[in-house]
Amino acid sequence: MKRLLFTALALVAMMVLSACNTVRGVGQDVRSLGRGIERASDTP
Repeated sequence: MKRLLFTALALVAMMVLSACNTVRGVGQDVRSLGRGIERASDTP
């Protein structure tokens, strides 16, 4: 189970890091993630 979780987290990290190759890109990704979490928490 731990190995599966580690593998999944590693894959997500690789996708995130490959998607944003600049500091501005990281900021945009974090902002987008925050908005998604905010929207998800607003739904009843």
